[in-house]
Amino acid sequence: MAELLEPGHGPVRTCIGCRRQGSRSELVRLVAQGGGSSTVLVDVRRRMAGRGAWLHPSEKCLALAIKRRAFGRALAGATETGAVESYFMSGAPLVEAPAATGKPSKPESGSEN
Repeated sequence: MAELLEPGHGPVRTCIGCRRQGSRSELVRLVAQGGGSSTVLVDVRRRMAGRGAWLHPSEKCLALAIKRRAFGRALAGATETGAVESYFMSGAPLVEAPAATGKPSKPESGSEN
């Protein structure tokens, strides 16, 4: 018999730093810049094209990912992590706050809601 999931459970992702699993909302999505570049970018809106890698929003997980050279394996040779390091050090919010207009926001398209 198939195990029923509790309501509210969504897709599970694995952190490339600590290798623990978490929900999409707990992790930051990273992507390679593309065009043959080795730069890794933070995908704040989680909408950029291409393969993504996931990382907990902690300096510890970032350090582990760099030490393990996980970026290059997860993102096909992308190793330049300066943008990711800058993002983590800036203390930027990891989840975009909804607009405070009082109106419901538009639902996201796609099946990963």
